[in-house]
Amino acid sequence: MEKYALIIGASGGIGSAAVRKLAQEGYLFVLHYNRGIKEVVKLQQELPEKNAILIEADLTQADGVKTLLKQLSVPIDLVVYTSGNSYVGLMTDMKDEEVQEMIQLHVTSPFQLVKELLPAMIQRKQGNIVMISSIWGSTGASCEVLYSMVKGAQNTFVKSLAKEVALSGIRVNAVAPGAVSSKMMDGFTEEDMALICEDIPMGRLGTCEEVADAIAFLASDQSTYITGQILSVNGGWHT
Repeated sequence: MEKYALIIGASGGIGSAAVRKLAQEGYLFVLHYNRGIKEVVKLQQELPEKNAILIEADLTQADGVKTLLKQLSVPIDLVVYTSGNSYVGLMTDMKDEEVQEMIQLHVTSPFQLVKELLPAMIQRKQGNIVMISSIWGSTGASCEVLYSMVKGAQNTFVKSLAKEVALSGIRVNAVAPGAVSSKMMDGFTEEDMALICEDIPMGRLGTCEEVADAIAFLASDQSTYITGQILSVNGGWHT
């Protein structure tokens, strides 16, 4: 039986690692991207028989979800929402446009997307939703106040929705990475990275593949009694 995974942000490090991992579990894919067309085309070519549909949409915009849904032509069994960006700096320096786009991308768009996909999942009595949150959604971080806020919102979204749809056979969880070697760390200097690693009990950054392993676990039949949970993948940092 075919099962489709919708990967939001498939062109990113965690998104592409999740696709490679889930492909081993027999999933077919709908790969969402915004600007990373080269990355998703390359990813599509890696898959057996190129089993992936590509969808472009800017989820920082109010009409982004509608644009995505218009291109969706297959039933979705698993949603993995990895799209995200951060802003490092003082809260008072943020522009209103930056604030609106981050809230849209991390909070409004996932809410609208899942709202539209839920009825079909409820009808089939099966579905799985995995959000990629962040360590800062639980602990908060100075100079990343808005990012911490929207990731905290994702965590409570997961916990609340899990209760609402559990009897419909739908599970909702999140993976909360710590510092991971990905594009999101590109703004940090080597000195900054060394200081971060010193602060992490395991002494290193995580990898996108390690986050993907957690995603695959939550998407699998090995976690059928797990819902409403925030799975930390952080090397012991800030626990």
